[in-house]
Amino acid sequence: MYYVYRVQDIVRIPPEMFNLPLEKAALRSLREKYEGTIDKDLGLVLAVFDVKVSEEGVIIHGDGATYHETEFCILAFKPLIKEVIEGEIVEITDFGAFVSLGPLDALAHKSQILDDVLMYDGRRGALIGKETKRILEKGDHVRARVIAVSTSMSNKIMRIGVTMRQPFLGKLEWIKEDLERIYGKPKEKKK
Repeated sequence: MYYVYRVQDIVRIPPEMFNLPLEKAALRSLREKYEGTIDKDLGLVLAVFDVKVSEEGVIIHGDGATYHETEFCILAFKPLIKEVIEGEIVEITDFGAFVSLGPLDALAHKSQILDDVLMYDGRRGALIGKETKRILEKGDHVRARVIAVSTSMSNKIMRIGVTMRQPFLGKLEWIKEDLERIYGKPKEKKK
């Protein structure tokens, strides 16, 4: 899920940015500080925009920079537990599949893909159901549910776990097949 937060902070404008307009210098400093960082409460910060900066600054003895109060917006990505997502399989390994969620990838462990024993075909780069013969490969589009989100102690890495074992989740073609098996094929409308 994507969020926009309105944030207040003090921004440090270094002397090498004094030649820039104040709002551009503040925007550059804030982007360097925030973009690409992971915050446990906010999620992954993707962008900083709409900066409003106080023209009055403070100089600290021994530091040539100025410090200004700012208010700005942050665009962040924070997956929610139980959220249903759709994405593309970007990598298949012997232990599961990685699903692209846009800014981050999530792991679907092979125990969370099908109610079947999955075999890994390294030459093909695919996971294959032993009894169902269903195949999951790189490039397949899937629907999954977020079941775990964790960040490292240093807030540098966010791990996301997903499942596809619940009804109407999995490879989109599998979902269509399951719906047709339950409800029958849709009838074409006569013109």
